[in-house]
Amino acid sequence: MNAGFKDAYSMEGGIVAWNGLVAEGTPDAGMAYFSKADNPEELIALAWIMEDGSRRFYYGISEFIKDDEASGLFKDLTTAEDHHKESLMKLYSETTGADSADTPESALSVKNESYIMEGGMKVNEALSWAENKEVREILELAMSLEINSYDLYILLEKNMEEEESKKVFKVLADEEKQHLDRLTQVLENKIK
Repeated sequence: MNAGFKDAYSMEGGIVAWNGLVAEGTPDAGMAYFSKADNPEELIALAWIMEDGSRRFYYGISEFIKDDEASGLFKDLTTAEDHHKESLMKLYSETTGADSADTPESALSVKNESYIMEGGMKVNEALSWAENKEVREILELAMSLEINSYDLYILLEKNMEEEESKKVFKVLADEEKQHLDRLTQVLENKIK
């Protein structure tokens, strides 16, 4: 009955039978933090803040998680978020003319003292939640964050007027998709 397929899965019951995480809200729900941004500089600054928060989250997870494969992935994601921050910093500098000593965060009247990350979660709350969870659950959370980020960057790309800004957000969206693919692979390894 497998018709030559190595693995076969049943989706019997569909979403009603699913007992994992599901995306909720409208497609633009991830834009909530961005709704008060008045200009491209503030959009870039908010994206930079969320990348910084995600970097802090992934680093924190990599420090306490006991699974070597997942820990290595979270260390890689920490580095990737640093690269995203660098890309956004460069775009911010080009857009505003600010020198490299000014962080994009300085464009905002509200500072990221509680460290908000992709998906709008506070880093300290996410780390506290993760301390008592299994690797699978942490991977699922990270996947939901990356999905939110991917959707957000697609929306930002569409909302930017300047081509260079569009290009940066397109690249970031593509990289978030790659992160999601890697997280999915590690999760699949854990549930086999």
